[in-house]
Amino acid sequence: MNDNALLERVLVEADPARTARDAAPDDAAARARDRIIRSAARPHPERRSALRWASGLAVAAAAAVVAVAVLIPQGAAMAGSPAPLDFESAQSTAETVSTAQAALASTAGPAEPERLVRSATWGLDINGNTGETTVVPQLNTLQWEPDLSGQMTSVRGVPYDPTDASANVGAEISSSGEVITDLPMEPGQFVTPVPDEFGDSRAEIAAVLASFQMPSDPTGADVVAAMTSVLEQWTLTNAQEAQLLAILADSGGVEARGTTTDRLGRPVAGLRVVSPDGVASDVVLLSLDTGRIVGVERTNLIDSDLIAAGAIMSYTMWDVAEELVR
Repeated sequence: MNDNALLERVLVEADPARTARDAAPDDAAARARDRIIRSAARPHPERRSALRWASGLAVAAAAAVVAVAVLIPQGAAMAGSPAPLDFESAQSTAETVSTAQAALASTAGPAEPERLVRSATWGLDINGNTGETTVVPQLNTLQWEPDLSGQMTSVRGVPYDPTDASANVGAEISSSGEVITDLPMEPGQFVTPVPDEFGDSRAEIAAVLASFQMPSDPTGADVVAAMTSVLEQWTLTNAQEAQLLAILADSGGVEARGTTTDRLGRPVAGLRVVSPDGVASDVVLLSLDTGRIVGVERTNLIDSDLIAAGAIMSYTMWDVAEELVR
């Protein structure tokens, strides 16, 4: 199955838009589709599309971009998004990273890096006529093999009104049990720049990040972009995650946000970076229990026709319990 056919299959199975399956894409959707097909690599932070609602699995993210391009008519206004996480008791960046690394050293984690990722993501379902917005969570499992075969499964979460969800952050993602994507991949179909297992030295982790487009003199935003791509494909050991945090801490523009509870009810600390173009910020969420990187939340910083400044654009959470994604 070629890339075009694989993308089409994901779109048909996911079917997140209120659009007929046999409807031709409009010009915006066609341009988005062609751009995705031309480039299998993750975009550099300053070139990311503002319509990237669901991060996580690479193919699922591509489907989300195309679906939103089809769904939102030009000039439509966005009705709302979930409330931002509320942080308190900020420490310095160095203290936040050091605390997480200590937890990583003292808690159990995977013995080896795993080609298995469980993630929770969300997208916005927007009624083009009324502007009504519904948050549609998705629970994803990606498992792949050294021969680049694999399986991607997505379960629809229970949709909710974003204005209601802010009252109970910990309950924002729950499974409906409805499988919306069940996609087997034949050998060679899964695309990754790092197909082989790697060690936990700083040099090895930096090389992996470089394979995912981290430049030689990275900003914090560069590190987060590459790090997110790695975590979309690999579940790392605790030692490897500690090296990721060290590299992030040594880059520029990382701001500690303090502590909060993430959207799965887990206690976390936050580290914030702003994209080089100033369009968006990412907050990396670190588990207070284990030190592991358990999420990234993206916020829009500049008003546009579709997205208000301060609106949450997307989030992805990792280390999701197996029973939740079933």
